[in-house]
Amino acid sequence: MHLFRNAGILAGLLTLLSFTAALAQTVGGPGGLGSPLSGIMIERNGTAMHEGSWDRHWNNADFRRVEPGQTLTLLDYKGAGIIRRFWCTIAPDDDTIRCQAILRMYWDGEKNPSVQAPIGEFFGVGFGEQKDYVSAPMDETSGGYNCYWPMPFRKSAVWTLTNESNKPIDAFYYNIDFEAYKSIPNDLLYFHAQWNRENPTTQGKNYTILDATGRGQYVGTALFMQNLQARNITFLEGNEVVYIDGNKTPSIIGTGTEDYFCSGWYFDHGPYSAPYHGCVIKDDAIGRISAYRWHIEDAIPFKKSILFTIQHGAVDNVKSDYSSVAYWYQTLPHKPFPELPPPDQLLPSPPAETYKIPGAIEGEGLISSAKATTGTVESQNLSGFPGKWSGDEQLWWHGQEDGATLTIQLPAPAAGTYELTGYFTKAPDYGIFQIYQGDTKIGDQLDCYDANVEPTGPIDLGRITLQAGDNPLTITIVGKNPSSVGYLFGLDAFVLKPTQ
Repeated sequence: MHLFRNAGILAGLLTLLSFTAALAQTVGGPGGLGSPLSGIMIERNGTAMHEGSWDRHWNNADFRRVEPGQTLTLLDYKGAGIIRRFWCTIAPDDDTIRCQAILRMYWDGEKNPSVQAPIGEFFGVGFGEQKDYVSAPMDETSGGYNCYWPMPFRKSAVWTLTNESNKPIDAFYYNIDFEAYKSIPNDLLYFHAQWNRENPTTQGKNYTILDATGRGQYVGTALFMQNLQARNITFLEGNEVVYIDGNKTPSIIGTGTEDYFCSGWYFDHGPYSAPYHGCVIKDDAIGRISAYRWHIEDAIPFKKSILFTIQHGAVDNVKSDYSSVAYWYQTLPHKPFPELPPPDQLLPSPPAETYKIPGAIEGEGLISSAKATTGTVESQNLSGFPGKWSGDEQLWWHGQEDGATLTIQLPAPAAGTYELTGYFTKAPDYGIFQIYQGDTKIGDQLDCYDANVEPTGPIDLGRITLQAGDNPLTITIVGKNPSSVGYLFGLDAFVLKPTQ
């Protein structure tokens, strides 16, 4: 019994070795079996080839200048081969150049490019920024951009760079390293990369990262997300939804955007890079995320088509600016890419404006002097909820019982009588409150219960006489709505208007 089992194992190993050797003779490696170094000792039978910006006159001017509107041919090779490495660096260090310099790659004489993307986003980083990161097939390191996706071709390879900006690229340096062969195996697929953008995203509809037809496998996503309605990253509640080979039922449904990028909790530890996934930009102040995920160990095969989508928010409800680069391998011909938008629409969106109530005394600005008999007092960011709060934040008191009090200091610019307007929050766990100045009630009781989290809007609290500087006000819990499950209190802002 052991003899037959060992004979079967030996036969399997011989078959595997035979396959590995055959592939090594043609493309110089063991076809992805083992570690990246496992095939380095196998003799490669291809011819080493190189194209780059080196100075043909040997004067050390090893760069190319690309004028506005100019298209520079980076590579024009006739024959079969496999691209192994692409490196470049760009001067000036300008966000617009990275957004508006378009990289295109054509295989085997095709009229429609198989790669089309702004060069900065092709290398996996969004918003025109240059951020150092390191991953297995791509990286940006100290001013250099590197790509190691293997790119086979059978008849020809043509690469171009078009400067769509209104300023010159003063210096573009590049190197392309590849191997030339008489022929390559028929089962090697062609590399593709497509940039897409939806600005703004469509309410109730997933964002499309890739819609491709043919036979191949999906190998990577670089996704660049910016909230347009508030400065937060609640769009990360969206799941990836992938349809394969025309099936109306998704083959893949995720659990959240940061989960798809192999992280968690809204990337709560901040930017990082790993071999197969990373978050290169996390800007909470303006609501931006740039992340990548390489499907190297878990490529997604398709026989007819693939539709790769992702939600923007839990129910596609966060109005955002989404752009992406999809990376995949497939047979030719491929589905033609749509035309790129005008150059000005390749640039990042400005940050969402923060809503401010004119003349607001912000609630979160009163926290340092606030004193509560029970419960904590803190600032709460409300930009993830529908509605508008001044400064996107509020003073948040975790009141715990009937009769508890919170004392705050209301600043007045001068002694006098003012009309006082308050802006508060309603929510399912908020209580009923009365505001006092000393023993005097200020306004009516505030029932802050609501089935949803939403701002109250302006509430007239009547006239109040104040001294110059700080004036103590006391908020007292006087009960809760029968439907409420708590005694919490939220103060967005006060507004003082001097009486005539």
